Amino acid sequence: MKYLILIGDGMSGLPLKKLRGKTTLETARTPHIDKLLARGLTGLVQNVPRGMAPGSDVANMSIFGYDPRKFYSGRAPLEAAARGIPLGKNAVAFRCNLVAIARGKMQDFTAGHIETRTAQKLIKKLNQQLGSARVKFYPGVSYRHLCVIQRGPLAAKCTPPHDITGQAVKACLPRGRQSELLNKLMTDSQAVLAGEKTAATQIWLWGQGQAPALTPLTRKYQLSGAVITAVDLLKGLGIYAGLKPLRVKGVTGFLDTNYAGKARAAVQALQKQDLVVVHVEPPDECGHMGRADLKIQAIEDFDKKIVAPIIQQLEEKHTAFRVLILPDHPTPISTKTHSGEPVPFVYYDSAKPRAPRPAKYSEKTAARTKLYIPHGHELLDKLYAGF
Repeated sequence: MKYLILIGDGMSGLPLKKLRGKTTLETARTPHIDKLLARGLTGLVQNVPRGMAPGSDVANMSIFGYDPRKFYSGRAPLEAAARGIPLGKNAVAFRCNLVAIARGKMQDFTAGHIETRTAQKLIKKLNQQLGSARVKFYPGVSYRHLCVIQRGPLAAKCTPPHDITGQAVKACLPRGRQSELLNKLMTDSQAVLAGEKTAATQIWLWGQGQAPALTPLTRKYQLSGAVITAVDLLKGLGIYAGLKPLRVKGVTGFLDTNYAGKARAAVQALQKQDLVVVHVEPPDECGHMGRADLKIQAIEDFDKKIVAPIIQQLEEKHTAFRVLILPDHPTPISTKTHSGEPVPFVYYDSAKPRAPRPAKYSEKTAARTKLYIPHGHELLDKLYAGF
């Protein structure tokens, strides 16, 4: 039996007037997911525990089978693991975005989806001018980078930049105990980046934490596995979970990502691995942009370019498999940020297909089934054991 988890980051959302009361997921054409739903089952799962911030780190930790209430320690440490950055006992890792701020407002938390090579040059320059024995900057992909601070301000209150698109940043700067260092680094970065011909105007530090202690799920379930994603957060989670991160050329985390390469890599990996997780970021990015048209395109691309070719290959090879398809959290167009509502999932077991019951994959369809998983980290057990 092969196990497959396909994550459309931020796919779900809220009804929109301009879509006649439908969500972007409900509006998008998803015939391949619908086909699996028709012979499988759908319901809602609460990936973000009540009272916790609806970050991708928290939500995806649930998908990977870990209870965030017990194991969550911050986003940045997971990304550090993806990049092979060791975190000592006293090290605190921070997510370091390259952002564009204009007239005191967060204009773009991606700095125009800055190109990776250009961004890496900026991070190198920042490390040369602002780095020290205590503070070090590490390059990542596009606008996503890391800053590791020895004895860093773990308790500082930091705001994710994607939560404040179009808003004034003054009230959202790091605050609380030892936050002065963070604010100084962010302010000083403005002068370092001022002479560069890019959209980036400064760095933004957030998502801090220390290295978590997680038991690999490969040990728990006695299986092998791999993870395919453009996002370091998911790579890091995969590494802690015992999954092998697979490199695919041309993955960007946006609409221009190499979908075909991801699908091929997943099919090839399943020849040797028991479990493969494929994560696709564009629906979330388009949700943060507030672009319903682009989010619909991203969801349809996920269905057509990820779900369809992978499932087709498994069926042609007569491979027995179970697949779980879901978002990690909603990213509503109306708010341009994450929210903590339960998300719709689809489960299908090729060895036990159900009598066809045609339906459209959506939040409403999932809610109507009354199937509800209150603790997201328990869904992986159901994938492994079967519903």
